[in-house]
Amino acid sequence: MTTPASRGIPVTESGRSRDAVSAEDLAVIAEQLGRPPRGVLAVAARCPAGHPAVVRTAPRLPDGTPFPTLYYLTCPKLASRIGTLEADGLMREQTERLAEEPELAAAYRAAHESYLAERDAIEPLGTDVSAGGMPDRVKCLHVHIAHSLAAGPGVNPIGDDAIDHLGDWFTTGPCSA
Repeated sequence: MTTPASRGIPVTESGRSRDAVSAEDLAVIAEQLGRPPRGVLAVAARCPAGHPAVVRTAPRLPDGTPFPTLYYLTCPKLASRIGTLEADGLMREQTERLAEEPELAAAYRAAHESYLAERDAIEPLGTDVSAGGMPDRVKCLHVHIAHSLAAGPGVNPIGDDAIDHLGDWFTTGPCSA
């Protein structure tokens, strides 16, 4: 399996690429999303060009609205490639594998529990809803890939598998930021 570092994605010594978010980052994220970002706590992963690719968000948006998605994908180039994987049926295949492979299902449940623990350490939402269909189905590859890029390999097996399906998404030309 490849890792973010082997993909050319800058990471910290711990294997993570979580950085404080700067005003420049927020401007890039706004350009990527086409709207002002909300609740951004940190840049959780960057593309090889150094632009934000995944952000870590607050469990509640500034207006108090619960936002259970801890890791949010911002890179439009990566989002497009992930959309192709979803359209090709990868989510359905992965959901079927969860029913057939007990070890994969257990690792996916552990990813869900880790996600909840990390989010609740920031601010508990009083819910066991995490993101992307965890822990029983695969509903959104964007969330799982964002989680894998932020947490590193071995944490979210569905995200790791989807990243492997992406290939070298970052080598096909510059990103839009």
